[in-house]
Amino acid sequence: MAFDALGGYADMSRGSRFAAAPARRAPYRAVFISDLHLGTPGCQADALLEFLKEHPSEYLYLVGDIVDGWQLRRKWYWPQSHNDVVQKIMRKARKGCRVVFVPGNHDMFARQFAGQHFGGIAVQHEAVHVTATGQRLWVVHGDAFDAVVQCARWLAVVGDNLYGITLRL
Repeated sequence: MAFDALGGYADMSRGSRFAAAPARRAPYRAVFISDLHLGTPGCQADALLEFLKEHPSEYLYLVGDIVDGWQLRRKWYWPQSHNDVVQKIMRKARKGCRVVFVPGNHDMFARQFAGQHFGGIAVQHEAVHVTATGQRLWVVHGDAFDAVVQCARWLAVVGDNLYGITLRL
């Protein structure tokens, strides 16, 4: 079972990419979420809210592109459902879930706040999660390895604009 922010739940064992949410489970140790792109019409905020409700965890890692600052600069789009997602995440932090936000290229505006805490949410350039078995997982957004983003940001922005045009066709 997985959650794709743009596509909803995926349960390939049932032969359906968009299966219903599972029944509430015992808390997970950690949940990792990336590329939500809040601020875009394609974001599945309602499905994400359901996922967060049904999958409690000790740790919640928000691994880049949670907010799509590139899109929001072009055209403002922020429905109530996107506020609801932010409020749900902040509520999880208040109730004891350790929430870590590692900004990506689309929300790089938040990188200037690395080392700060907002509403119980830690903003970090990268993180290390220690699993229950002691394994260490490096948590970083993939744009750190993207040569286009690192060396020719203008080309990444052009590609993002073309992607937006393609979605509207």
